[in-house]
Amino acid sequence: MSERATDSDARLVAGLWQVVARHGWDGLTMRRVSDASGVSLAELRRRCPTPAHLLALHGRVTDQQVLEGTVPSAGDTPRERLFDVLMRRIDAMQPHRRGILRLLDEALADPFLALTLASALPGSMAWMLEAAQIGTNGFAGALRANGLVGVWLYTARAWTRDDTEDLGATMAALDRALDRAEQAARTLGLGPADHAAAGAATGGAAALPT
Repeated sequence: MSERATDSDARLVAGLWQVVARHGWDGLTMRRVSDASGVSLAELRRRCPTPAHLLALHGRVTDQQVLEGTVPSAGDTPRERLFDVLMRRIDAMQPHRRGILRLLDEALADPFLALTLASALPGSMAWMLEAAQIGTNGFAGALRANGLVGVWLYTARAWTRDDTEDLGATMAALDRALDRAEQAARTLGLGPADHAAAGAATGGAAALPT
């Protein structure tokens, strides 16, 4: 498979969210995803044998979209690069907004679904840090990735309530989250590259997973 998200990947992700938007998570069937995506049941079985695999595919495709759109920059600060990366992740979710919002709403009453959604976040956030040219190796890297989960959740919660075209409220929330992460990092005596590691101090851990 190509390193770039394949056309069938994109169609499967789009089909997933179309079905969830119309029928909810409990109403998701593989036949419905196959019909919505145009991907045969046999191919769907090979690629994504369970609904959880479809959610994992969404995460990989979203990561890939952000990474493919990343242009290395030596002039921007780590904070500026993180802001850009996370807003591009929000942009990648926008076409599937109706389905994602319905899933997040249902996850409030389904702990297993919420855990499934949350479990992939540290890995995705590690890739977002790499896109922002921030190291993820070792204990410090793991701390940064898990901290950035808090920043992301805080931002994603704002996105669920933001129906403006320019996503101004979402950008403002991300700005606040990064401010709080930097403040916490200074309090803890962490270096600039570790600002994301204090992201959980934003309060994002109580937000909806996505």
